[in-house]
Amino acid sequence: MRGFMSSSRSDYLLIAVFALAVLTMPIWLAPIGAGYPDILQKFAIFGIFALGFNILFGFSGYLSFGHAAFLGTGSYAAVWMFKLLSMNAVIAIVFAIIVAGVFALAIGYVSLRRSGIYFSILTLAFAQMSYNLAYSVLTPITNGETGLQVSRSDPRYIDQLFGVDGTGLRTPDFFGIELQGWPGFYFCAILLILAFFLTLRIRNSTFGLTLFAIKSNQNRMNYTGFATRPYLLAAFVISGMYAGLAGGLLAVTDPLAGADRMQWTASGEVVLMTILGGVGTLLGPVIGAAVMKYLEQIFSSFNEGVLHRAFDFLPAGLQDFMVTIIAPFVGDGWHLTLGLLFMLVVIFLPGGIMEGFRRVSGRFRRDRGAGTAPHAGH
Repeated sequence: MRGFMSSSRSDYLLIAVFALAVLTMPIWLAPIGAGYPDILQKFAIFGIFALGFNILFGFSGYLSFGHAAFLGTGSYAAVWMFKLLSMNAVIAIVFAIIVAGVFALAIGYVSLRRSGIYFSILTLAFAQMSYNLAYSVLTPITNGETGLQVSRSDPRYIDQLFGVDGTGLRTPDFFGIELQGWPGFYFCAILLILAFFLTLRIRNSTFGLTLFAIKSNQNRMNYTGFATRPYLLAAFVISGMYAGLAGGLLAVTDPLAGADRMQWTASGEVVLMTILGGVGTLLGPVIGAAVMKYLEQIFSSFNEGVLHRAFDFLPAGLQDFMVTIIAPFVGDGWHLTLGLLFMLVVIFLPGGIMEGFRRVSGRFRRDRGAGTAPHAGH
Protein backbone atom coordinates (compact mmCIF):
# COMPACT_ATOMS: atom_id res chain seq x y z
CA MET A 1 0.00 0.00 0.00
CA ARG A 2 1.32 3.42 -0.93
CA GLY A 3 0.40 6.15 1.53
CA PHE A 4 -0.93 9.51 0.46
CA MET A 5 2.14 11.26 1.83
CA SER A 6 4.68 8.81 0.39
CA SER A 7 7.26 10.43 -1.84
CA SER A 8 10.75 10.02 -3.19
CA ARG A 9 13.72 12.27 -3.74
CA SER A 10 12.76 12.66 -7.40
CA ASP A 11 9.31 13.91 -6.35
CA TYR A 12 10.81 16.58 -4.15
CA LEU A 13 13.15 17.57 -6.97
CA LEU A 14 10.23 17.82 -9.40
CA ILE A 15 8.26 20.01 -7.00
CA ALA A 16 11.28 22.25 -6.39
CA VAL A 17 11.95 22.68 -10.11
CA PHE A 18 8.27 23.32 -10.82
CA ALA A 19 8.04 25.91 -8.04
CA LEU A 20 11.18 27.66 -9.28
CA ALA A 21 9.88 27.72 -12.86
CA VAL A 22 6.47 29.11 -11.80
CA LEU A 23 7.84 31.79 -9.49
CA THR A 24 10.35 33.00 -12.09
CA MET A 25 7.89 33.12 -14.99
CA PRO A 26 8.00 36.94 -15.09
CA ILE A 27 11.68 36.67 -15.98
CA TRP A 28 11.89 33.88 -18.53
CA LEU A 29 8.55 34.61 -20.24
CA ALA A 30 9.31 38.33 -20.70
CA PRO A 31 11.19 37.83 -24.02
CA ILE A 32 8.05 36.38 -25.67
CA GLY A 33 5.77 39.14 -24.40
CA ALA A 34 4.17 37.18 -21.54
CA GLY A 35 6.04 38.66 -18.60
CA TYR A 36 3.27 40.79 -17.13
CA PRO A 37 0.88 39.89 -14.30
CA ASP A 38 -2.48 39.71 -16.08
CA ILE A 39 -1.53 36.92 -18.47
CA LEU A 40 0.61 35.12 -15.89
CA GLN A 41 -2.40 35.02 -13.57
CA LYS A 42 -4.35 33.30 -16.34
CA PHE A 43 -1.53 30.78 -16.78
CA ALA A 44 -1.69 29.91 -13.07
CA ILE A 45 -5.49 29.87 -12.74
CA PHE A 46 -6.20 27.77 -15.80
CA GLY A 47 -3.23 25.56 -14.91
CA ILE A 48 -5.07 24.71 -11.67
CA PHE A 49 -8.28 24.13 -13.65
CA ALA A 50 -6.49 21.75 -16.03
CA LEU A 51 -4.69 19.92 -13.20
CA GLY A 52 -8.01 19.16 -11.56
CA PHE A 53 -9.62 18.06 -14.80
CA ASN A 54 -6.67 15.75 -15.44
CA ILE A 55 -7.29 13.95 -12.13
CA LEU A 56 -10.61 12.79 -13.53
CA PHE A 57 -9.84 12.44 -17.24
CA GLY A 58 -6.14 11.62 -17.20
CA PHE A 59 -6.05 9.37 -14.16
CA SER A 60 -9.39 7.54 -14.41
CA GLY A 61 -10.26 7.94 -18.11
CA TYR A 62 -13.65 9.61 -17.55
CA LEU A 63 -14.14 12.52 -19.95
CA SER A 64 -16.32 15.30 -18.56
CA PHE A 65 -17.75 17.98 -20.83
CA GLY A 66 -19.26 19.92 -17.93
CA HIS A 67 -16.41 21.09 -15.72
CA ALA A 68 -17.14 24.73 -16.48
CA ALA A 69 -20.16 24.38 -14.17
CA PHE A 70 -17.79 24.10 -11.21
CA LEU A 71 -15.61 26.93 -12.48
CA GLY A 72 -18.65 29.22 -12.61
CA THR A 73 -19.97 28.00 -9.28
CA GLY A 74 -16.65 28.81 -7.64
CA SER A 75 -16.74 32.33 -9.08
CA TYR A 76 -20.29 32.98 -7.87
CA ALA A 77 -19.50 31.61 -4.41
CA ALA A 78 -16.38 33.78 -4.10
CA VAL A 79 -18.16 36.98 -5.16
CA TRP A 80 -20.97 36.31 -2.67
CA MET A 81 -18.37 36.04 0.09
CA PHE A 82 -16.92 39.36 -1.02
CA LYS A 83 -20.38 40.88 -0.82
CA LEU A 84 -21.59 39.33 2.43
CA LEU A 85 -18.56 38.72 4.62
CA SER A 86 -15.21 40.17 3.66
CA MET A 87 -12.92 41.14 0.80
CA ASN A 88 -10.30 38.76 2.22
CA ALA A 89 -9.56 36.29 -0.58
CA VAL A 90 -8.96 33.36 1.78
CA ILE A 91 -12.58 33.29 2.94
CA ALA A 92 -13.85 33.54 -0.64
CA ILE A 93 -11.57 30.80 -1.94
CA VAL A 94 -12.38 28.35 0.87
CA PHE A 95 -16.10 28.87 0.30
CA ALA A 96 -15.67 28.51 -3.49
CA ILE A 97 -13.90 25.16 -3.04
CA ILE A 98 -16.56 23.86 -0.64
CA VAL A 99 -19.54 24.93 -2.76
CA ALA A 100 -17.97 23.54 -5.94
CA GLY A 101 -17.19 20.28 -4.13
CA VAL A 102 -20.79 19.87 -2.94
CA PHE A 103 -22.10 20.69 -6.42
CA ALA A 104 -19.67 18.16 -7.95
CA LEU A 105 -20.82 15.54 -5.47
CA ALA A 106 -24.42 15.99 -6.59
CA ILE A 107 -23.63 15.94 -10.32
CA GLY A 108 -21.09 13.13 -10.02
CA TYR A 109 -23.48 10.94 -8.04
CA VAL A 110 -25.92 10.99 -10.96
CA SER A 111 -23.49 11.11 -13.89
CA LEU A 112 -21.30 8.24 -12.71
CA ARG A 113 -24.21 5.84 -13.03
CA ARG A 114 -23.10 5.72 -16.65
CA SER A 115 -19.69 5.51 -18.31
CA GLY A 116 -18.13 6.35 -21.65
CA ILE A 117 -19.94 8.72 -23.97
CA TYR A 118 -23.10 8.56 -21.84
CA PHE A 119 -21.19 9.96 -18.86
CA SER A 120 -19.76 12.73 -21.05
CA ILE A 121 -23.21 13.69 -22.37
CA LEU A 122 -24.68 13.72 -18.86
CA THR A 123 -21.99 16.12 -17.62
CA LEU A 124 -22.53 18.33 -20.67
CA ALA A 125 -26.28 18.37 -20.00
CA PHE A 126 -25.75 19.34 -16.35
CA ALA A 127 -23.35 22.12 -17.37
CA GLN A 128 -25.83 23.56 -19.86
CA MET A 129 -28.59 23.36 -17.29
CA SER A 130 -26.34 25.22 -14.85
CA TYR A 131 -25.60 27.86 -17.46
CA ASN A 132 -29.28 28.43 -18.21
CA LEU A 133 -30.15 28.54 -14.52
CA ALA A 134 -27.45 31.13 -13.89
CA TYR A 135 -28.39 33.15 -16.95
CA SER A 136 -32.13 33.40 -16.35
CA VAL A 137 -33.86 31.34 -13.66
CA LEU A 138 -31.57 32.17 -10.71
CA THR A 139 -31.26 35.86 -11.54
CA PRO A 140 -31.74 36.96 -7.88
CA ILE A 141 -28.61 34.97 -7.01
CA THR A 142 -26.52 35.36 -10.17
CA ASN A 143 -27.76 38.72 -11.50
CA GLY A 144 -28.40 37.08 -14.86
CA GLU A 145 -26.66 38.32 -17.98
CA THR A 146 -25.28 41.40 -16.20
CA GLY A 147 -23.19 39.25 -13.88
CA LEU A 148 -22.64 39.33 -10.13
CA GLN A 149 -20.26 41.97 -8.81
CA VAL A 150 -19.41 43.79 -5.61
CA SER A 151 -20.95 47.18 -4.82
CA ARG A 152 -20.67 49.95 -2.24
CA SER A 153 -23.89 48.87 -0.50
CA ASP A 154 -22.69 45.32 0.28
CA PRO A 155 -22.78 44.59 4.04
CA ARG A 156 -19.45 42.72 4.44
CA TYR A 157 -20.23 41.77 8.02
CA ILE A 158 -16.78 40.46 8.96
CA ASP A 159 -15.07 43.57 7.63
CA GLN A 160 -17.49 45.71 9.64
CA LEU A 161 -16.86 43.61 12.74
CA PHE A 162 -13.12 44.36 12.55
CA GLY A 163 -13.65 48.00 11.72
CA VAL A 164 -12.50 47.82 8.10
CA ASP A 165 -13.72 50.79 6.07
CA GLY A 166 -16.27 49.47 3.59
CA THR A 167 -17.57 52.74 2.18
CA GLY A 168 -15.55 52.52 -1.04
CA LEU A 169 -15.13 49.79 -3.62
CA ARG A 170 -12.13 47.76 -2.48
CA THR A 171 -10.21 45.07 -4.29
CA PRO A 172 -9.78 41.56 -2.86
CA ASP A 173 -6.85 41.28 -0.47
CA PHE A 174 -4.80 38.77 1.46
CA PHE A 175 -4.87 40.10 5.03
CA GLY A 176 -4.38 43.66 3.84
CA ILE A 177 -2.23 42.96 0.76
CA GLU A 178 -4.24 43.94 -2.31
CA LEU A 179 -4.23 41.12 -4.86
CA GLN A 180 -3.76 43.18 -7.97
CA GLY A 181 -0.75 43.18 -10.28
CA TRP A 182 2.25 41.22 -9.06
CA PRO A 183 0.85 40.34 -5.59
CA GLY A 184 -2.16 38.85 -7.38
CA PHE A 185 0.08 36.77 -9.64
CA TYR A 186 2.22 35.40 -6.81
CA PHE A 187 -0.91 34.55 -4.83
CA CYS A 188 -2.19 32.51 -7.79
CA ALA A 189 1.29 31.04 -8.42
CA ILE A 190 1.63 29.74 -4.86
CA LEU A 191 -1.78 28.10 -5.08
CA LEU A 192 -0.77 26.53 -8.41
CA ILE A 193 2.33 25.06 -6.75
CA LEU A 194 0.22 23.69 -3.90
CA ALA A 195 -2.29 22.24 -6.40
CA PHE A 196 0.57 20.58 -8.29
CA PHE A 197 1.96 19.20 -5.03
CA LEU A 198 -1.44 17.73 -4.14
CA THR A 199 -1.82 16.24 -7.64
CA LEU A 200 1.58 14.56 -7.31
CA ARG A 201 0.56 13.12 -3.95
CA ILE A 202 -2.69 11.81 -5.40
CA ARG A 203 -0.91 10.18 -8.32
CA ASN A 204 1.59 8.42 -6.05
CA SER A 205 -1.00 7.22 -3.52
CA THR A 206 -2.99 3.99 -3.50
CA PHE A 207 -6.01 6.06 -4.47
CA GLY A 208 -4.18 7.34 -7.56
CA LEU A 209 -3.01 3.87 -8.55
CA THR A 210 -6.60 2.63 -8.20
CA LEU A 211 -7.76 5.36 -10.58
CA PHE A 212 -5.14 4.31 -13.14
CA ALA A 213 -6.27 0.69 -12.73
CA ILE A 214 -9.87 1.73 -13.38
CA LYS A 215 -8.72 3.55 -16.50
CA SER A 216 -6.82 0.46 -17.66
CA ASN A 217 -9.67 -2.04 -17.23
CA GLN A 218 -12.69 -1.10 -15.16
CA ASN A 219 -14.73 -4.11 -16.21
CA ARG A 220 -12.13 -6.55 -14.88
CA MET A 221 -12.07 -4.72 -11.53
CA ASN A 222 -15.87 -4.85 -11.33
CA TYR A 223 -15.86 -8.59 -12.07
CA THR A 224 -13.51 -9.19 -9.15
CA GLY A 225 -16.01 -7.47 -6.84
CA PHE A 226 -14.01 -4.25 -6.43
CA ALA A 227 -16.29 -1.24 -5.99
CA THR A 228 -14.94 1.34 -8.43
CA ARG A 229 -17.71 3.92 -8.17
CA PRO A 230 -16.67 5.42 -4.78
CA TYR A 231 -13.18 6.05 -6.16
CA LEU A 232 -14.56 7.65 -9.30
CA LEU A 233 -16.93 9.82 -7.29
CA ALA A 234 -14.04 10.94 -5.07
CA ALA A 235 -11.99 11.81 -8.16
CA PHE A 236 -14.94 13.71 -9.64
CA VAL A 237 -15.40 15.73 -6.43
CA ILE A 238 -11.68 16.50 -6.10
CA SER A 239 -11.61 17.56 -9.74
CA GLY A 240 -14.64 19.79 -9.16
CA MET A 241 -12.95 21.37 -6.14
CA TYR A 242 -9.91 22.24 -8.26
CA ALA A 243 -12.28 23.91 -10.72
CA GLY A 244 -13.93 25.76 -7.84
CA LEU A 245 -10.53 27.01 -6.71
CA ALA A 246 -9.80 28.25 -10.23
CA GLY A 247 -13.20 29.95 -10.38
CA GLY A 248 -12.58 31.59 -7.01
CA LEU A 249 -9.22 32.90 -8.23
CA LEU A 250 -10.89 34.35 -11.33
CA ALA A 251 -13.16 36.27 -8.97
CA VAL A 252 -10.15 37.37 -6.88
CA THR A 253 -8.35 38.83 -9.88
CA ASP A 254 -11.58 40.36 -11.21
CA PRO A 255 -14.47 40.50 -8.68
CA LEU A 256 -17.12 39.59 -11.22
CA ALA A 257 -18.97 36.33 -11.87
CA GLY A 258 -20.97 35.72 -15.02
CA ALA A 259 -22.85 32.83 -16.59
CA ASP A 260 -20.38 32.83 -19.51
CA ARG A 261 -17.91 30.95 -17.31
CA MET A 262 -20.35 28.02 -17.32
CA GLN A 263 -20.75 27.75 -21.08
CA TRP A 264 -19.86 24.51 -22.85
CA THR A 265 -17.02 26.32 -24.64
CA ALA A 266 -15.26 26.82 -21.29
CA SER A 267 -15.58 23.07 -20.64
CA GLY A 268 -14.19 22.40 -24.11
CA GLU A 269 -11.21 24.65 -23.43
CA VAL A 270 -10.02 22.62 -20.45
CA VAL A 271 -10.35 19.42 -22.52
CA LEU A 272 -8.15 20.98 -25.22
CA MET A 273 -5.64 22.21 -22.63
CA THR A 274 -5.25 18.75 -21.16
CA ILE A 275 -4.96 16.94 -24.50
CA LEU A 276 -2.61 19.60 -25.88
CA GLY A 277 -0.26 19.26 -22.91
CA GLY A 278 -0.54 15.52 -22.36
CA VAL A 279 -3.36 13.49 -20.80
CA GLY A 280 -2.41 11.69 -17.60
CA THR A 281 0.88 13.54 -17.13
CA LEU A 282 1.66 15.95 -14.32
CA LEU A 283 3.19 18.85 -16.20
CA GLY A 284 1.19 18.47 -19.42
CA PRO A 285 -2.08 20.13 -18.32
CA VAL A 286 -0.23 23.15 -16.90
CA ILE A 287 1.82 23.55 -20.08
CA GLY A 288 -1.26 23.08 -22.25
CA ALA A 289 -3.16 25.75 -20.30
CA ALA A 290 -0.27 28.20 -20.61
CA VAL A 291 0.15 27.57 -24.34
CA MET A 292 -3.56 28.03 -25.04
CA LYS A 293 -3.86 31.23 -23.03
CA TYR A 294 -0.70 32.61 -24.62
CA LEU A 295 -1.97 31.87 -28.13
CA GLU A 296 -5.31 33.44 -27.24
CA GLN A 297 -3.55 36.56 -26.01
CA ILE A 298 -1.29 36.83 -29.06
CA PHE A 299 -3.54 35.85 -31.97
CA SER A 300 -6.72 37.49 -30.69
CA SER A 301 -4.90 40.83 -30.50
CA PHE A 302 -4.01 40.80 -34.20
CA ASN A 303 -6.15 42.72 -36.70
CA GLU A 304 -5.78 43.74 -40.32
CA GLY A 305 -3.88 46.89 -39.37
CA VAL A 306 -1.30 44.85 -37.45
CA LEU A 307 -0.99 42.39 -40.34
CA HIS A 308 -0.48 45.20 -42.87
CA ARG A 309 2.33 46.59 -40.71
CA ALA A 310 3.86 43.12 -40.40
CA PHE A 311 3.94 42.64 -44.19
CA ASP A 312 4.74 46.23 -45.19
CA PHE A 313 8.08 45.07 -46.66
CA LEU A 314 6.18 43.28 -49.46
CA PRO A 315 4.80 44.86 -52.65
CA ALA A 316 1.26 46.24 -52.21
CA GLY A 317 -0.50 43.44 -54.11
CA LEU A 318 1.37 40.66 -52.33
CA GLN A 319 0.86 42.40 -48.99
CA ASP A 320 -2.93 42.49 -49.49
CA PHE A 321 -2.88 38.84 -50.54
CA MET A 322 -1.04 37.75 -47.38
CA VAL A 323 -3.37 39.80 -45.16
CA THR A 324 -6.42 38.28 -46.86
CA ILE A 325 -5.08 34.75 -46.29
CA ILE A 326 -4.04 35.21 -42.65
CA ALA A 327 -6.80 37.55 -41.39
CA PRO A 328 -9.41 34.76 -40.84
CA PHE A 329 -6.99 33.01 -38.46
CA VAL A 330 -6.40 35.92 -36.07
CA GLY A 331 -8.52 38.39 -34.11
CA ASP A 332 -12.00 36.99 -33.54
CA GLY A 333 -11.10 33.99 -35.68
CA TRP A 334 -8.08 32.90 -33.66
CA HIS A 335 -9.89 29.66 -32.78
CA LEU A 336 -9.17 28.54 -36.35
CA THR A 337 -5.46 28.71 -35.52
CA LEU A 338 -6.11 26.81 -32.30
CA GLY A 339 -8.03 24.17 -34.26
CA LEU A 340 -5.16 23.70 -36.71
CA LEU A 341 -2.66 23.43 -33.86
CA PHE A 342 -4.85 20.90 -32.10
CA MET A 343 -5.15 18.82 -35.28
CA LEU A 344 -1.38 18.79 -35.73
CA VAL A 345 -0.81 17.74 -32.13
CA VAL A 346 -3.40 14.94 -32.25
CA ILE A 347 -2.05 13.63 -35.57
CA PHE A 348 1.69 13.86 -34.94
CA LEU A 349 1.89 13.96 -31.10
CA PRO A 350 -1.04 11.94 -29.70
CA GLY A 351 0.52 12.22 -26.25
CA GLY A 352 0.59 16.01 -26.43
CA ILE A 353 3.47 18.39 -25.88
CA MET A 354 4.91 16.12 -23.18
CA GLU A 355 5.28 13.35 -25.77
CA GLY A 356 7.25 15.80 -27.91
CA PHE A 357 9.56 16.46 -24.95
CA ARG A 358 10.00 12.72 -24.40
CA ARG A 359 10.83 12.14 -28.07
CA VAL A 360 13.41 14.91 -28.10
CA SER A 361 15.02 13.77 -24.85
CA GLY A 362 15.01 10.15 -26.04
CA ARG A 363 16.65 11.14 -29.32
CA PHE A 364 19.23 13.18 -27.43
CA ARG A 365 20.08 10.22 -25.16
CA ARG A 366 20.36 7.86 -28.15
CA ASP A 367 22.65 10.27 -29.99
CA ARG A 368 24.73 10.74 -26.88
CA GLY A 369 24.93 6.97 -26.36
CA ALA A 370 25.93 6.45 -29.99
CA GLY A 371 28.65 9.07 -29.60
CA THR A 372 30.16 7.36 -26.55
CA ALA A 373 29.80 3.76 -27.79
CA PRO A 374 33.04 3.61 -29.85
CA HIS A 375 35.07 4.76 -26.90
CA ALA A 376 33.63 1.99 -24.78
CA GLY A 377 35.10 -0.62 -27.09
CA HIS A 378 38.69 0.56 -26.65
